[in-house]
Amino acid sequence: MGRRKPIGYVNSLVSNRPTFAFFVYLLPAKMDLKLLSIATLLGILCFCSAQQEGSDCIKANAQSCGECIQVAEKCGWCTDADFLKQGESKSARCDELKSLITKGCSKAKIENPRGSISIDKDKPVTNRKKDVAEKLKPDQITQIQPQKLTLNLRSGEAQTFKLKFKRAEDYPIDLYYLMDLSFSMKDDLENVKNLGTDLMREMQEITSDFRIGFGSFVEKTVMPYISTTPARLLNPCTSNENCTSPFSYKNVLKLTENGQQFNSLVSKQQISGNLDSPEGGFDAIMQVAVCGDAIGWRNVTRLLVFSTDAGFHFAGDGKLGGIVLPNDGKCHLENNMYTMSHYYDYPSIAHLVQKLSDNNIQTIFAVTEEFQPVYKELKNLIPKSAVGTLSSNSSNVIKLIIDSYNSLSSEVILENNKVPEGVSIKYKSICKNGVVGTEEGGRKCSNISIGDEVSFDITIESQKCPSQGKSETIRIKPLGFNEDVEIVLNFICECECSKDGEPLSKSCHNGNGTFECGACRCNEGRIGRLCECSTDEVRTDDLDGNCRKDNGTDICSNNGDCVCGTCECKKRENPEERYSGKFCECDNFNCDRSNNKLCGGHGRCDCRVCICDANYTGSACDCSLDTSTCLAANKQICNGRGTCECGVCKCTNPKFQGPTCEICPTCPGVCAEHKECVQCRAFETGEKKDTCERDCSYFNLIRVKDRDKLPQPADQSYPLSHCKERDANDCWFYYTYAVRNDTVREVYVVETLECPAGPDIIPIVAGVVAGIVLIGLALLLIWKLLMIIHDRREFAKFEKEKMNAKWDTQENPIYKSPINKFQNPSYGRKGVVL
Repeated sequence: MGRRKPIGYVNSLVSNRPTFAFFVYLLPAKMDLKLLSIATLLGILCFCSAQQEGSDCIKANAQSCGECIQVAEKCGWCTDADFLKQGESKSARCDELKSLITKGCSKAKIENPRGSISIDKDKPVTNRKKDVAEKLKPDQITQIQPQKLTLNLRSGEAQTFKLKFKRAEDYPIDLYYLMDLSFSMKDDLENVKNLGTDLMREMQEITSDFRIGFGSFVEKTVMPYISTTPARLLNPCTSNENCTSPFSYKNVLKLTENGQQFNSLVSKQQISGNLDSPEGGFDAIMQVAVCGDAIGWRNVTRLLVFSTDAGFHFAGDGKLGGIVLPNDGKCHLENNMYTMSHYYDYPSIAHLVQKLSDNNIQTIFAVTEEFQPVYKELKNLIPKSAVGTLSSNSSNVIKLIIDSYNSLSSEVILENNKVPEGVSIKYKSICKNGVVGTEEGGRKCSNISIGDEVSFDITIESQKCPSQGKSETIRIKPLGFNEDVEIVLNFICECECSKDGEPLSKSCHNGNGTFECGACRCNEGRIGRLCECSTDEVRTDDLDGNCRKDNGTDICSNNGDCVCGTCECKKRENPEERYSGKFCECDNFNCDRSNNKLCGGHGRCDCRVCICDANYTGSACDCSLDTSTCLAANKQICNGRGTCECGVCKCTNPKFQGPTCEICPTCPGVCAEHKECVQCRAFETGEKKDTCERDCSYFNLIRVKDRDKLPQPADQSYPLSHCKERDANDCWFYYTYAVRNDTVREVYVVETLECPAGPDIIPIVAGVVAGIVLIGLALLLIWKLLMIIHDRREFAKFEKEKMNAKWDTQENPIYKSPINKFQNPSYGRKGVVL
């Protein structure tokens, strides 16, 4: 292997951190290639980490106040004309507020506009009662407050306002009944014929202003959905049934308050037929939603009841009949008949959702149990919709409508139209009893009764100004209601000070820019702090020469760029660090450090030299002139055994150490040191009794009667030691040693010795004798107990052996019994014993 040659390095400059360099070597070995990849990756990661630190305001390199305030909400612009130091560019005026103040810009000179909210229309919600004689028109009822606001948005600064919603009592309702009239719904039609008056009677419990309408649908009038033979077009049913011609959608009855008219027209309707099972209900729903005038919708609660016992066709199914044009979402009713079913495809679900939402229509799907799963999935896609189970003959349709309406009206869901690019909206719902709602991202409240009031905290934030800087309008409304909130968005894209700008100002090099907000905004083609240079003149040797301190140095000390003959110093990732000076030769971060802090944390760095705070000195301001840290417990500096240097005691006597020179590891204790002298002076004993006057006259001796009379540490303002020592006769004596005013030594001693008393012989002897006797008795008792136990064991053994003995009981062969037995033959045959 040859010598490794470096081919590159990655250098990461991180503020207030050591600089890391990763060197990469080119080697033929595979392992070295892996090391190359790892080193490169680590270098990139370090560099990216450093780039992520620092102020966003600094990174933006804003050249004007308007550009600065669009960076972030925390950025401000210093308008002080004298703010910039030599070598700093215009973009240094843009920084965080705290940093600008630290750099010397007064608060009054900082441009930092804030967003605001103004309420333009704030009509209170209506407290309407059903039993009040005076009835309000629908447009006189207010359920949402406020109705119009204006928001002044600054980039990155969120604005929050509260929106209130209250369900009004006796609110008008329009209900349109859309029914499938294919042949399978024949028995259902009979039960719907009296729906008008029955439903009117039931709805009187909810509202006094109720209108009802009726429409029907079958299928597109093309193959393969229906039979197009002439006979089948006249009567699509079997020969025994009289059916009407097939149709796509028919508006039978416009919304009306006359329930009898509903019953009359519905009773005249006839069943029709088609070939396939799915029906063309989506075509009918689309026309009901967009043909508001034909249907007669008012700006009130709009309910659409969709009744069927089959599935549905949707976008794309029209291709089976050769229909490829997508549904246009427009009204195509002529004489209350949908005439473009053969021309436009079925609408998509998303298209239906949009049109139903735009027209504030709430849908109730009344379907048979067989198709419940299908329509429940559809309900999840259509906001403010409900699904009810329709009996086989629609006999429960009124109860279904009432239950579904109560379910729909018990929830409030907010929606907004499309917001401008860069603008976001967040919702937080405060529902019934103050419960914070979490459904639909905070846009929904459930279980709302009539008269209940809920509120929403709505936060709008802009991340950037629109390209044209114009106002935008968005609308927020509760789904299924006709009321909405209009919100006008004004974007803060320029500072107020820019309005006072001076075009073609002399301050900007002969009028080459506009002087605004304390700086020049250069005209096109001009650059420089004062717009003094043309873009065509930037790179010339003469101008670069003005940026060198001398011929042997780099341009701008390699810490800046030469712009129009003037150094503009580079910016650091840390906004607190900066280069300065005519040639960017100075900085405020390369001074000496102490405890890993610049200038020890007790000064500031000015052109690489620490300027120390009061009471500090040294190259790193690490030497404190305060002597309070050197004071010992006796209020002496270093206990009188050293000097205080930079707040630390330097002990003059090498045998002493500690923070205040109070510790002497090799010195004897105070008590042991003065024991012999106290003993000889107080009791005339001890090793120094012959030389006591010569060696032990350095202290004042005071005698006290007992230990309670000795001085206590809490009573003295000088160091005091309590001592207890023993003499050659094993007698204890007590004394204290103290140094007063650094010179006077005092010893307080108890004048009587505490000697141990001699032993009492008689009790000792008596105790020994008694002990011997007791021990003897105890031994005898133990011996006797052991013998008794042994005898009992032997006796038990004997008894056991005796029980186990076996004796021979057979008759002796030579033994003859002394008893003879005779029988008298003549006397009752009884024997006589002799």
